[in-house]
Amino acid sequence: MTVTAWLAVAVFLGAYALIATEKIHRVAAALGGAGIMLLIHATDAGAAFYDEHTGIDWNVVFLLLGMMIIVGVLKQTGVFEYLAIWAAKRAKGYPYRLMVLLVVITAVASALLDNVTTVLLIAPVTFLVCERLALPAAPFLIAEAMASNIGGAATLVGDPPNIIIASRAGLSFNDFLIHMAPLVVVLMIVFVGLCRVLFRKYFRYDPERAAEIMALNEREAITDRRLLWQSLVVLALVMVAFVLHPVLHYEPSVVAILGAGILVAVTKVTTQDAIAEVEWPTLVFFAGLFVMVGALVETGVIGQISQAAAEVTQGQLGLTAMGLLWASAGLSAIVDNIPYVATMSPIVADLVQAAGGNGPAQVLWWALAFGADLGGNATAVGAAANVVVLGIAARNGTPISFWQFTKYGLIVTLVTIALCVPYLWLRYL
Repeated sequence: MTVTAWLAVAVFLGAYALIATEKIHRVAAALGGAGIMLLIHATDAGAAFYDEHTGIDWNVVFLLLGMMIIVGVLKQTGVFEYLAIWAAKRAKGYPYRLMVLLVVITAVASALLDNVTTVLLIAPVTFLVCERLALPAAPFLIAEAMASNIGGAATLVGDPPNIIIASRAGLSFNDFLIHMAPLVVVLMIVFVGLCRVLFRKYFRYDPERAAEIMALNEREAITDRRLLWQSLVVLALVMVAFVLHPVLHYEPSVVAILGAGILVAVTKVTTQDAIAEVEWPTLVFFAGLFVMVGALVETGVIGQISQAAAEVTQGQLGLTAMGLLWASAGLSAIVDNIPYVATMSPIVADLVQAAGGNGPAQVLWWALAFGADLGGNATAVGAAANVVVLGIAARNGTPISFWQFTKYGLIVTLVTIALCVPYLWLRYL
C-alpha cells in the first residue's frame, strides 16, 4: 500500500478508537476524521461529495431526513402513544412479552420497508411504552436495531447492501425471498430466545403499572384525527413506493423527500414543527463516516483486504463461501456495509464466474449478503439502523454507549453468522 493508504488507515483507526471509547463526541470524531482524510489527500472533494461509490451516500442521508420529518409530523397526532398503550396491553405489561412483540414487528416491517425507516417509526413507540411501564428503554432499542438488521436481510428492499448485490448479480425480489428469508425466520426465532438471556435483568414486572396500562383506552391518546389520516395516507403511499422500487425506479430517498414535502404542504404543520424531530447530529455523523470509509475505498485499502481474503481460499468454493461470510461479517462490523458491498461485489462476480457462473456458485452472493447484513449487528456503527437508534436515544435523554450496544451485538452476530454456516453448506455445497 502507498504512504497515503497507510495514513488513511491510521486516521480511520484513530477516529474509530475515539468513537468506541467516547473520549470525544462521535460527531466530532467522524467530522475530524473526514477532515484529515481530505487534508492528506486520501480523498478529494469530488470523491467525497459526488462519487456514488466513495462519497457521502446522499440517498441514505435524504432518506433519513425525509422519514424523520414524516415521523415528526406523525408524533404530533398522538399515534405513537396509541401504539404504545396497545402494545403494552397486548403484552399484559410483561416486559419480555413486550420485547418479543416489538422485535417481531420490527423484523417484519424491516423486510417490507428498509431497516432505517422501521427503527425511525418504532423508536418513539418504545420510549412511550417503556415510560408507562417504568422500564429502561435502552435494551428494547438495542434489540429492535438488531431485529431490523436481521429482518432486513430477508428481502431485496430490506437492507441497502441487498439492492447493490441484486443489481450486480441480476437477482430478483423473489430470489431473495427464496434463498434468504427461510434462514432469517430461523434466525429471528433464535434471536427472540437470545433476548430472554441477554436482557433478563431488565425484565422487571410491575403489577401496579401493568394494571394502570390495562385500564387505559388507547383511542383517547389520539389528539388530531385529521392530521393522523393525512399522515397515514402519505406514509402508506411512501411505503408502497418503497416496495414498488423495482417497477417505479424511484430511489427511496426521492420517495421519502417527496412524501415529507407533500405532508408539510397539505397539512397545517409549520415548517419549524416539521423539522423539530430531525436528528441533525446523526445525519452529520453519517456524512463524516461515509467520507472516511470512502477514503479507504479510494486508496484501495478495502479492495486489497477483500482481494487478499479471496486469494487465501485458492478457488475452493466451500472455503471461499465460508471465508466470504466471516470476512464480510467482520469488516461490516467496522465499516459501513454499503461501501463494503459496493467494493466487494465486482470481486464476488469474478469469483462466481470462475466457479462456473450459475448453480452452486451462487452461494457466494448469499454468503456476501448474510455476512454484510448480519455483521452490521456487531457494533454500534456497523449498520445505519444502529447509528439512528443511538441518535434517537441520545436525543431522548437515554444515551446508549458504543460498548453498551457492542457487548450484545458481538454475541448476536457470532450466533447468527454461525447458524449461516450449516445453512449455506447443506443447501448449496
